[in-house]
Amino acid sequence: MDKIHDTLADLSGGTPVWFTVAACILPVGILGQFLSAGLALFSDSGHWGLHAFLGGALFIPVTSLLTGSLIVARLRGFGWWAGLTFGLYVGQVILAAGSTPPLLWLHPFNGTLLFGAASIVLFKVERRVAAGKTARIHQGVERPIADR
Repeated sequence: MDKIHDTLADLSGGTPVWFTVAACILPVGILGQFLSAGLALFSDSGHWGLHAFLGGALFIPVTSLLTGSLIVARLRGFGWWAGLTFGLYVGQVILAAGSTPPLLWLHPFNGTLLFGAASIVLFKVERRVAAGKTARIHQGVERPIADR
């Protein structure tokens, strides 16, 4: 029997749109964090408010990914990466709240780790979505785009 990768379990149930959207928003939001920090450092210090707002808003996709992987059975394969992403996010908030140089020095490094983890989650979600479409095509439920 072929072993199925845990993120590809139960493709017949599909991937919830909210989970896919959260996975797409997170890396884009983190890139927005880097951009707003750069603007605040090199252009206008008033952009720190935008940086703080974006950081707080990222709580929604981070917790959506973790909650989805814990509650929706077919998404449990994302649990490790969603948990790591959540842990890195909490660490990021703690580093920012510390506001002392040794902690702030680690803030961009942790942000890079967070971006990497969020990107891996996105790649895994997109692979699941593509595999689900392929499975539906092979089952005859959906036609390939070229045949439409």
